[in-house]
Formats: sequence, structure tokens, C-alpha cells
Amino acid sequence: MPRNQFQRMVFAFITVVITVHAYVFYSLYVVNGSTLTAINGTTSVIEALNKQGGIYMIGGYFPIWACILIEFCLAYLLENLLGSPLSFKLACRIFNPAKNHPMIFETAIICATVGIMCPAMSFIAAFLYYPYYIGFNIFTLLANWLKLVCFNFPFAYFTQLFFIQPCVRVIFKTLFRKDIEARKGDAKDTIPESEAETIADIFRRMDEIKEELAHERRRRKALEASIQNDNN
Repeated sequence: MPRNQFQRMVFAFITVVITVHAYVFYSLYVVNGSTLTAINGTTSVIEALNKQGGIYMIGGYFPIWACILIEFCLAYLLENLLGSPLSFKLACRIFNPAKNHPMIFETAIICATVGIMCPAMSFIAAFLYYPYYIGFNIFTLLANWLKLVCFNFPFAYFTQLFFIQPCVRVIFKTLFRKDIEARKGDAKDTIPESEAETIADIFRRMDEIKEELAHERRRRKALEASIQNDNN
């Protein structure tokens, strides 16, 4: 996982590059592929796009690379300003990164990111790909937004969880191998080296758990007493 602002920006950059290309392919070939070929009377999506002069966006036709570039800039900005920091805070509300397994915490971050970015980017896409030639209507925009969310959310969830994020982490670990190895070296210093230290560490953890349970019991008793006082 990234541990400073530069690494977070690199991590977001890799994620957005893969995600935008995946979404453009999904939108053109899976969602709208049959419609494009039927309207333009072609047998392939590429032929259909060439025949109509590109992808319809913002009331005009743009080449694929321009659409990818526009979506990349918007997604990268949104990921750094909203998606990444907010998903981390949401995951921390449920899981403790210091106590829970890293895989569980990373999965929670991925799910939170999908829950934030999918509706947000779908709303932006509803504006970008709105059929302005029929006139603008806010209800049509909202209907298109909900339609895009229904199409994009399952694709976003499964691809981010099982394909995109594992690929991003492999690339990230390759780029920052030395820093990650240094962190692992620092973590090894805290691992017990003998049986006595291991037993002492177990008892220490048991004491921490007992203290947390005692604190929870005190909190519940205080809450029950407060409820009883309110009832009286």
C-alpha cells in the first residue's frame, strides 16, 4: 500500500490508466457494440466508429484516444480528490488497519472506492455522452445516470476486486520494490525471535483483548443505565 502522497498519486495513476481503458472497451463493445454496428450497418465496432466519425461526446464526435484522455483526466482528478481519501476513511470506520489482516482492509478500501467512484464517474459520463441533439432534459439525464450505474457497478466491482487492483498492486510493488523491502525489514524487527518472546507477545495481546472487552462492558453498562434513567 502507498505510504506517502507521491506513492498515492502513482498508485492512482496506474489504477486510472487501466480502469479507463477497461471501461471504454466495456462501453463500446459490451454495452453499445450491437447498437453501433446496427445503426451504421457494419460488422465490427471499429468500422462503425470510423463510419460515424468517432465516439459521440459533448454534442460532437471525437476519436477514441480523445475520449480516453478526457475520461482519464476527470477520473484521475476525482480519484485523488475524493475516491482515495474518502474510501480510506470509510474503511477505517469498520476495520482497524493496525489489527485486521491487510487483505481484509485492502478489500474494504476497494469496495468503498467502487461505491464512491462508480456513481460519480457514471454521473460525469451521463453528461459527456448525453444525446444533446434531442434537447437537454434533467429527467433524461438522471435516467441515463441510473442506467449507467446499473451497467457499470457489477463490472466495476468484479474487475476492481479480481483483476484491476491485483494488477495495480503487482506493478506498484515492482516500481517501489526497494521501499517495500525496507518496510518489511523494519517489520521483521518487531517479530518475536524466541519462544519466550512469542509467549510474552501472546499474553500481551490477550491483555489488550481483555482490556478492550472490559471497556466494551463498561460502555454497555453506562448505555443501559442511561436508557433506564431516561425511562424513569
